Amino acid sequence: MLSISNLSLQRGGVWLLEHVNVTIQSGQRVAIVGANGAGKSSLFQLFLGGLSPESGNVSLPGGCRVAHMAQEVAASDRSARDFVLDGDVELRRMEAELTRAEARGDDHAQARIHGELDIHEAWSAARRAEALIRGLGFSDADADRPVSAFSGGWRIRLNLAQALMRPSDLLLLDEPTNHLDLDACLWLENWLRRYPGTLLFISHDRDFMDRVATHVVHFDQRRLDTYSGNYSAFELQRSERLAQQQAGFEKQQAEIAQIQRFIDRFRAQATKARQAQSRVKALERMERIAPAHVDSPFHFEFPVAEKVSNPLLSLRDGQAGHGDTVILKGLNQTLLPGSRIGLLGPNGAGKSTLMDALRGQKTLLAGERTTGEHLAVGYFAQHQLESLDLDASPFVHLQRLTPTASEQKIRNFLGGFNFHGDEALSRIRTFSGGEKARVALAVIAWQRPNLLLLDEPTNHLDLDMRQALTMALQSFDGAIVIVSHDRHLLRNTVDEFWLVNEGRVTSYEGDLEDYERWLADRRVDEAVAPKRETSPGDEAAASSQACEVPAESADDRKARKRAEAALRQKISPYRKRQASLESRMDALQITLAELEQALSDPRLYDESNKAALKEKLARQTDCKRELDDIEADWLEVSETVEELEAQTTAGV
Repeated sequence: MLSISNLSLQRGGVWLLEHVNVTIQSGQRVAIVGANGAGKSSLFQLFLGGLSPESGNVSLPGGCRVAHMAQEVAASDRSARDFVLDGDVELRRMEAELTRAEARGDDHAQARIHGELDIHEAWSAARRAEALIRGLGFSDADADRPVSAFSGGWRIRLNLAQALMRPSDLLLLDEPTNHLDLDACLWLENWLRRYPGTLLFISHDRDFMDRVATHVVHFDQRRLDTYSGNYSAFELQRSERLAQQQAGFEKQQAEIAQIQRFIDRFRAQATKARQAQSRVKALERMERIAPAHVDSPFHFEFPVAEKVSNPLLSLRDGQAGHGDTVILKGLNQTLLPGSRIGLLGPNGAGKSTLMDALRGQKTLLAGERTTGEHLAVGYFAQHQLESLDLDASPFVHLQRLTPTASEQKIRNFLGGFNFHGDEALSRIRTFSGGEKARVALAVIAWQRPNLLLLDEPTNHLDLDMRQALTMALQSFDGAIVIVSHDRHLLRNTVDEFWLVNEGRVTSYEGDLEDYERWLADRRVDEAVAPKRETSPGDEAAASSQACEVPAESADDRKARKRAEAALRQKISPYRKRQASLESRMDALQITLAELEQALSDPRLYDESNKAALKEKLARQTDCKRELDDIEADWLEVSETVEELEAQTTAGV
């Protein structure tokens, strides 16, 4: 059992936690969630002894073995296999002791150590390390390559494999899916669900948390609130708690206002002064209920391109690869306005190679790439962050693209990505990975593309930003091609999948659940973590799944998705009309407010201003009449949108 008692923690003079008490039972799998900067990683450092609390303590069971995933790894000539094996510190200790005993010729010590190694199952250690490496997306040949031969993202995967290799009772993972593809995410989920110890992990991947977590601990206003269930259960419970909190807040505010009115009214009266003072003290004693701030700081969209071609882009008889190596052949793909494609396929099958071919890069070795006259591509990949000018601000990046844009327009746009005030003018060099990713997305959206090519766009983004990105993509009228391990994003933004496998790109008729089963059928998975005892909750879940309605067939699913896509296309012009009417209503309301302000000036009613008064009254009448007409149109259009959206939700 892990116990946190009366814990207070601060970093850099900022309080992260105050007088917190939390108990985590052995065997629980706990997702740690909260806003960026709330203190999630600092809590891990506390568990690892890297930080000391201002007060309180953290208690671990005696002899508790802790494993954690490092965030960086230096270049090394050690092979990937040896690097992962280094995670089993006890194994390495026994091996070193055996080497010394052999050097001394100590037969008795050698026999003892061999016995210990046998109990430790050292004979299978290399095989288990290789299984971890394969499960996280490496090829068999990669096991012998030096760590220095891998890029930063792949080294992070090796860090994860090393943490999983270490025998532990408490496993700490900080953003384990950030550098994984979908296949590796699915493998990791299954491994962690079998892990017998206590798991604490930080993640912004909703599906990953839903599949792995049994509990959620939420950082909220310097508290830690514990919830039972996965992330979806947490969202439901928290929304109910916030509703109750908001009701309590409003009730308390009414009470405070009533007390304050009494104080203001009677404080100066001698006969009532004592009662007024008692109410002042009552206010001071009252524990203020914080208002429920649940709105995301991110609200943006991908503006509609002014012109669109049909088709936007097509590949004919294409081949793609690198140098003389052909990875994909027989490419015959067409992207139309409104195409919404998710790319699936095993690691290394060529998904990124296909994305580069669609962009017209050198990976297109043969064939014909035809583009529409008005094609405008917005491309996002993690290496694109390196192309940002680190000494420039988000504001300067957009200003360079459109020098004639007003300062206010740029600032308003950046505000949707939560860059406000001085932050919009700060150098990107000081930004976190998530902030840089937001800058890159803002740059793409500012250029009004009609084709978005997105390669793992959610890496480093928190839950609020991922949700905002999902909503922006849902309302985007152009074409989309996405590679992502974020299944929530894929489910809510794409209509069809392309499978990249064995040198070909084909239409995939199934959904993500079908794809997971397809992966399981083709993978020889030797990375078996120790089996955990089946919990009552797992049995209930299995029983629930057994009672589920049979999945729809591939043909039915394809027909449903086509119908949904057609409905979205049908909704699009109504949404545009709705937005246009809302914009006009806003303008008219501003004009009316200005007219009412002018009409409140007594000088306007002087005889000398009779003509001006008449003109303003006429304008006021016209504006009100136009506003009434537009509101009626808006209501009619909105009802149509709601009806069509209801059909989409119903799967019609």
